[in-house]
Amino acid sequence: MKNKALLSLALSAVMLGVVGCGQKDAAQPNTAGSTAPAPAAGGKTYSVAISQIVEHPSLDATRQGFLAALKDAGIVEGQNLKLDYNNAQGDQANNLSIAQKIASKNQDLVLAIATPSALAVAQQVKSAPVLFAAVTDPVAAKIVPNLDKPGGNISGAADTNPEAITQLMSFITTNFKNVKNVGIVINQGEPNAVIMADKAEKELAKAGVKLVKAPVTNTSEVKQAAESLVGRVDAFYITLDNMVVSGVDTIIQTAQKNKIPLFSSDRETVEKGAFATVGFKYYDHGYQVGQMAVDVLKNGKKPADMKVTLPENLDLILNLKAAAAQGVTVTDEMKNAVKDKTTNIIQ
Repeated sequence: MKNKALLSLALSAVMLGVVGCGQKDAAQPNTAGSTAPAPAAGGKTYSVAISQIVEHPSLDATRQGFLAALKDAGIVEGQNLKLDYNNAQGDQANNLSIAQKIASKNQDLVLAIATPSALAVAQQVKSAPVLFAAVTDPVAAKIVPNLDKPGGNISGAADTNPEAITQLMSFITTNFKNVKNVGIVINQGEPNAVIMADKAEKELAKAGVKLVKAPVTNTSEVKQAAESLVGRVDAFYITLDNMVVSGVDTIIQTAQKNKIPLFSSDRETVEKGAFATVGFKYYDHGYQVGQMAVDVLKNGKKPADMKVTLPENLDLILNLKAAAAQGVTVTDEMKNAVKDKTTNIIQ
């Protein structure tokens, strides 16, 4: 009897040890570096992968807006969302490897942020629903064949309404009569940058203004390219060029030092120190794509049947502090062109 009692106690200790190890293992981080979420009672755990080409304010805000939309719909990281976030750091080899890795996993949905990421993911991921964001022209980039009927397993939101470029170039030529040459630092290997630059060049030409290009092949060349334009141009302009926006601080510094107005294609760069743009908030852009994701994850919608959306509610955005630093006198006429003065005139 005594031996049986001891054996029973020993077995109980072993079982407690097994349970304790199991609980410890369940709390260990997964291979993505975050704790695997426990599914909500009676609910589903969602697996979502994100591929982002590089870190910069617009793309980061897009991702934050996307995740906020999921959270508002009850899909929360650490609870019922397993998130696999990947950043290529602007490297195309990394970008392809990320897309291949994502394709090898079972994901409920994949989000690609920026044109290079969307291209790689579209080529590699065929079995999971894919959404893209911060893509300038998904048709020209051959990500989807049609905005209204994208087909396949991919849809999303473009971040450029061609009218935004038209309005911004018109603002420049109307309010800056001394501007005869606009300099642009550009990565000509990035399709979205080329598309936007071509549009800007055509719009400027209508007023007899020339677009002068300073090409770069990596972010470290941005400063030198901007400086090479000094003395040759009367204003700077940058597109939604991921490589260039990553190094935009050096362009802002060059603009301030030489009193050259800097125009950008996104609000975040204006908040950072460019003078003006015609645009919108990238957080809202990401939120819009997040709402599409909720429709896919919770309502079973297919990307093939979801229209690619374009930015709405475009507005002129001015940074008055940047204007002073770049030698720009902001007139009442300029301020009156801003629809939402409370939000879009940055003091």
